[in-house]
Amino acid sequence: MPDRAPQPVDRQLPTDEARDLISLVRDIAQREIAPNAAEEEDAGRFPRQVFALLSDSGLLGLPYDAEYGGGEQPYEVYLQVLEELAAARLTVGLGVSVHTLASYALAAYGTKEQQVEHLPAMLGGGLLGAYCLSEPASGSDAASLRTKAVREGGDWVITGTKAWITHGGVADFYTVMARTGEEGPRGITAFLVPADAEGLSAAVPEKKMGLKGSPTAQVHLDGVRVSDARRLGDEGQGFAIALSALDSGRLGIAACAIGVAQAALDEAVSYAAERRQFGKPIADFQGLRFMLADMATQIEAGRALYLTAARLRDAGLPFAKQAAMAKLHCTDTAMRVTTDAVQVLGGYGYTADFPAERYMREAKVLQIVEGTNQIQRMVIARHLAGPEGR
Repeated sequence: MPDRAPQPVDRQLPTDEARDLISLVRDIAQREIAPNAAEEEDAGRFPRQVFALLSDSGLLGLPYDAEYGGGEQPYEVYLQVLEELAAARLTVGLGVSVHTLASYALAAYGTKEQQVEHLPAMLGGGLLGAYCLSEPASGSDAASLRTKAVREGGDWVITGTKAWITHGGVADFYTVMARTGEEGPRGITAFLVPADAEGLSAAVPEKKMGLKGSPTAQVHLDGVRVSDARRLGDEGQGFAIALSALDSGRLGIAACAIGVAQAALDEAVSYAAERRQFGKPIADFQGLRFMLADMATQIEAGRALYLTAARLRDAGLPFAKQAAMAKLHCTDTAMRVTTDAVQVLGGYGYTADFPAERYMREAKVLQIVEGTNQIQRMVIARHLAGPEGR
């Protein structure tokens, strides 16, 4: 049976413009995204046409400056857009979050000339980005990355392999972190690499348990030559740029997680109201009612947590601890809520006729991407108790 549309969330939005924006996103989600989600995920089809539509609708550059084609929306609004998109299809919500992450280095650290040249196409010109930090042997320990960039005159020659790259093979540009100097975090530099650069290629996408419509692949850089004009920030500043980007990116993952959890709750509530056992709807049984109440409470708490972090970011205040907390709590919530949704549906929840099993499979990856939840706990603990081994 087809996916049911998620029930509208009662959102507290700061402006009439933001309310109109959410209405636009809901319309696109229900007309263009949700109806095909189950079929396309099952077939592993990447919805490039949806991203083209989102770009044309001004939804791929929401938190960035209007001067360059962005929407100039606060994170408080942008994240709620992500939540709406992820509730319709995680491949789309996560894809917008990753594109925003990939655009961050140029938007925040690029020169004026770089921004004028590249940002308009990235934010509203139909391009799609990928973020290249992880490698086969350096995931959580990202500062140990081995991809190298060697200077040759006015160019850099980049060689190495990046791993677990969302949009690998379908992106139009890659924000690549490469080693240009000493070992450790101070020897890493960021580069903006076009997808058609000679020597850049993507491996066959990984076969995943969920999120099958979103390609995740290794990206190989075999002597890729880029000009120094495509270096982002100073030499050796790349790791700091990467961490700054991830603080914001973790909020994107948190919002996507709440979107998936909300979709799972909507499915569970709808099913429980329709399914009858022992002469009455199963929603009348107290044990199940309590389960639904717990699911809804966890979702509301997660939404409040990511919005609190977003408002700190919008105010220019430190938010790294709150971002880690939001990513940790919201993705753990998504895993619990989607698992409970399968339980509410019983045997039907374990079949592909209903979307609950897909939500559960998709929720798992959110506990892993952009810093595992174990890494989030380390980040939070450092803010509370200082660095380890002092």
